[in-house]
Amino acid sequence: MTLRTYQNHSPRLARGAFVDSTAVVIGDVEIGEDSSVWPLTVIRGDMHHIRIGARTSVQDGCVLHITHAGPFNPDGFPLRVGDDVTIAHKVMLHGCSVGSRVLIGMGSIVMDGAVVEDDVIIGAGSLVPPGKRLESGFLYVGSPVKQARPLTDKERAFFTYSAANYVKLKDLHLAEGYDRI
Repeated sequence: MTLRTYQNHSPRLARGAFVDSTAVVIGDVEIGEDSSVWPLTVIRGDMHHIRIGARTSVQDGCVLHITHAGPFNPDGFPLRVGDDVTIAHKVMLHGCSVGSRVLIGMGSIVMDGAVVEDDVIIGAGSLVPPGKRLESGFLYVGSPVKQARPLTDKERAFFTYSAANYVKLKDLHLAEGYDRI
């Protein structure tokens, strides 16, 4: 089953949200309007909550999880992702906070307690270490990430273009009769 209840918490999908039948979404997870979760992705809100905003795409093979509360981290870290975010193939997000209008490049890892502000690009294969804050308006690359340069106007325009493109793609999948879950 694609959507699984855990500890009386069931995933909640807003209007127009799409979850591929090969993806798994567990527990206290909310997926916003017109967002999409693509094949072989795991979103596991089993020990804390996960909130994904509107028009956000979580592409193939991603892993989204949380940091549980315990003796080494009394409050834990939920996972929060804003609106109009493109999470590329094989990204791992773990107990972090991602703002709106963000592009996270293929194979990147964003660790516990990291904060990615609005309007950020993280280059493919980058590592955002625990607790790191990425300032709005910049491209970050590397392992660990370093601020590379300010975003161009063209890059800033890409955020909403990419989000709208994935809304269109998931709508085409749904129009072909593909069930949402």
